[in-house]
Amino acid sequence: MNASVAIQVLPGVESKEQIISIVDEVIAYIKGTGLTYYVGPFETTIEGEYEELMEIVKKCQYIAIEAGCPSVMSYVKINFRPEGGVLTIDQKVSKHHK
Repeated sequence: MNASVAIQVLPGVESKEQIISIVDEVIAYIKGTGLTYYVGPFETTIEGEYEELMEIVKKCQYIAIEAGCPSVMSYVKINFRPEGGVLTIDQKVSKHHK
């Protein structure tokens, strides 16, 4: 693994119900990738290879649009080490969830 990303998708819709529904679709897609992920209250973190993660970030935008969003804004944090050795989600948070 040479990268991890944290993505927060903010659908450009009015109602809370629409926001939740669209974000749920994005998270379902992320879950379906088979990669290790962690859903937090503000963002979802995903671990994998850089190129694959960038495609996932791209697809998350289209999922929101296809779900009926006229626009979508996302905040993305990227941790990339071409030679590998990025800290895992477990290494970062497991001590806080015992």
